[in-house]
Amino acid sequence: MAAAKKATAKTAAKATIQVQYYRSMIQAPVKHKKVVKGLGFTRLNQIVVREDTPSIRGMVKTVPHLVRIVES
Repeated sequence: MAAAKKATAKTAAKATIQVQYYRSMIQAPVKHKKVVKGLGFTRLNQIVVREDTPSIRGMVKTVPHLVRIVES
């Protein structure tokens, strides 16, 4: 029974967050460029869906001038 509960907990829907890359990182510091790449962005105006975790929130908080949270 315990294994069935664990399997159900893993398949439960997790909270997600939509983040949009809307400003160019050309003049941004290298650390900011790495954060944008770490979020999974490859091009401007791209929207990615990520799990809503404190680490992802911290990455978004690091570069608020380059990315924004999109309300779904």
